[in-house]
Amino acid sequence: MSVSVENAGPAGPAAEDAKDAAGEVAQALRPHAEDAFAAELAALAAQDDRPRPARWLLSPWAVATYLLGGTLPDGTVITPKYVGPRRIVEVAVTTLATDRALLLLGVPGTAKTWVSEHLAAAVSGDSTLLVQGTAGTPEEAIRYGWNYAQLLAHGPSRDALVPSPVMRAMSEGMTARVEELTRIPADVQDSLITILSEKTLPIPELGQEVQAVRGFNLIATANDRDRGVNDLSSALRRRFNTVVLPLPESADAEVDIVSRRVDQIGRSLDLPPGPEGIDEIRRVVTVFRELRDGVTTDGRTKVKSPSGTLSTAEAISVVTSGLALAAHFGDGVLRPGDVAAGILGAVVRDPAADRVIWQEYLEAVVRERDGWKDFYRACREVSA
Repeated sequence: MSVSVENAGPAGPAAEDAKDAAGEVAQALRPHAEDAFAAELAALAAQDDRPRPARWLLSPWAVATYLLGGTLPDGTVITPKYVGPRRIVEVAVTTLATDRALLLLGVPGTAKTWVSEHLAAAVSGDSTLLVQGTAGTPEEAIRYGWNYAQLLAHGPSRDALVPSPVMRAMSEGMTARVEELTRIPADVQDSLITILSEKTLPIPELGQEVQAVRGFNLIATANDRDRGVNDLSSALRRRFNTVVLPLPESADAEVDIVSRRVDQIGRSLDLPPGPEGIDEIRRVVTVFRELRDGVTTDGRTKVKSPSGTLSTAEAISVVTSGLALAAHFGDGVLRPGDVAAGILGAVVRDPAADRVIWQEYLEAVVRERDGWKDFYRACREVSA
C-alpha cells in the first residue's frame, strides 16, 4: 500500500478511506514491510536530501539506514531490521542501484527473505511484486500468463495477457523479488537470463516485447542446504551480484535478533513482552549455537550436530511458541517448560539419529551446567 501526502486536505471521504485502510493494516496478521514501518519510511524520506536513483523513494544511504537502524537529526529512531555487518547491507543496496540483479545467498534462517522484503519496501515502496519459488513454479510465474476466457473470445492481445510480478516491475520501474530461486526448475530459472541481461521480456505471441524502465531491478534469495535444490546455470549466476548473509557472529547478536523479532511478533499476537523471558531466549540460543557448531560455548566439550539447521529463524519460532504457552496456559512468564517441547521439535528431525544426539547433549552438557536444572528436567520430561 502506498499513500500520497501531497494533496492532504480537510477531513472527508478520502480521510475516511485512509482510516479504513489503516484499520485493515492494523488488523493484518503480518503487514507488509512498507505498511508496518510506514512512519519510519516517511521520516527518512522527509529528511533524505541525498541523490536518489531513478524511481527510488530513498537514497542508498537512507535505504541502508532503514535496514540497519539509527537516529535521524530530528530525533526519529529508526529500528534495525537487520543485525549484521554494515558492509553487507551497503553492498546489497549499491548493487540495486546498478543494472545488476542481487542474489542473497545463505543457509536457512539467515534473514534472506526478511532483508529482500525490506530492501524492496525501502527502494520501491512495494514489496509485493513477489514470485515464490517451488518445485512446481511454472515459467508463467516469471514471464506472463493468459486470461483464457479473453484468449478464446478475442485471440492473443495485451488485454488477454496476465503480467507476472517481474513483468509489472519492469513496466513500472520497481523492484521484483524471487524467493527460493534454487527451488525453481532449471529451465524456468533460465527464463530470467534475457530479462536480466537484455532488460527485455519478449512476447512472441504478439510480436512485441516489454522493455524495463529505469528503476527496475530484481532481488533473488537462495540456499544450497535444503533438499530439492536446482543449481543455477553459470549464465544465470553471472547476471547476479551475490551477497552471502552469514549466521550471527556472536551469541549476544543472535539473542538481540531473537528478542527483537519475538517482541514484534508477540505484540501482534498480544503476547507478553519478550524481554521478560530474556534468560530463556539466551538459553535457547545457546543450545542452538552449541549443537550447530558441534562444540560447547567454552570450547571444552565437543558435541554431535543433528540433521536440522537450527537457524535463528527456528529459535524465534521456538521462543514465540513458548510465549504463547506461557500466556495461555501459564502465568505469562517464559519458563524452561515452555520452550522445551519447541527445542525438541527443532532438534529431532530424524527420529532415530537426532534423538540419540539430543539425549547425549542433555546428559553430557545440560545436566552438568549450573543454573540449568529446571531446563534439564523440562527437556527430560518432554523427551521421555
